[in-house]
Amino acid sequence: MGYIREPKGVDFVVEPHVVTDEDRRIMSKIIADYKATGKITRAPRPKRKARRTAKKVKK
Repeated sequence: MGYIREPKGVDFVVEPHVVTDEDRRIMSKIIADYKATGKITRAPRPKRKARRTAKKVKK
C-alpha cells in the first residue's frame, strides 16, 4: 500500500467515525444475511425530506 500525496494547499484530515447503535444493528443484520445466503444486501437509506424546486417560467 502506498502513500497518498496531498495536493498543495489541501490537508487530508482523518477523524474517527462514530457508529450509532442503530448503525451497528443494521451492519450486523447485513453481515448475518451475507453469511447465510451469500448475497449482498443494501443498507436501508434514511428518508430525506422532499426538496422544493422553483417552478420554471416559460418566456
